[in-house]
Amino acid sequence: MSLTIIICIITGLISYNAFSNREMFSKLLFRPVSVNREGEYYRFLTSGFVHGDMNHLFINMFVLWQFGSYIESAFNMYFGDVMGRIVFIVLYFGAIILSSVPTYFKHQDNAYYSAVGASGGTSAIVFAYVIFNPWGWFIFPPVPALLFAVGYLFYSSYMGKKGGDNIGHDAHFWGAVFGFLVTIVAIVALAPDLIEPIMNKFMAGPSMPNF
Repeated sequence: MSLTIIICIITGLISYNAFSNREMFSKLLFRPVSVNREGEYYRFLTSGFVHGDMNHLFINMFVLWQFGSYIESAFNMYFGDVMGRIVFIVLYFGAIILSSVPTYFKHQDNAYYSAVGASGGTSAIVFAYVIFNPWGWFIFPPVPALLFAVGYLFYSSYMGKKGGDNIGHDAHFWGAVFGFLVTIVAIVALAPDLIEPIMNKFMAGPSMPNF
């Protein structure tokens, strides 16, 4: 069974149980003030296993399944089975952890702020996909992956500064940046022969969509 499917199953089970167990939900969510005052650093990771509702869970797990399967296969192919899995784990869970760091510093004294969801990790997976398939067309929105990535970063940055909608835009932004950088570093370190083909893909430009 692939790591992508295993993560989806584990996250789904924990999130589903947390929907009806508010004590569990409260213990796992990302609450910066609890990290700051109680030293509960585990929340940087556990917040990626709980979600606000079924729609939130479904969207994140669908994105993870759709793009994670592609990236996991690509990593295993180019980096080897063992190292490919290691890079995939670092990419996904590292993004969940590190994408919350800016939010922590912004809200470390705010007792009213909390966040949940694996969006930092799924953003990292999507941006890893952009590197391998920059001009692949998304069905929704119907744009090439690279253009979606640029728009996504601008939107997340703008909304993160604007605030007010209770969505972790900062985590989306930094998860995406982390995913892009980790994938680039992994390629340079583990599969440098890929650099030229990937650059050629970027330079080739978009083709007509084939939905």
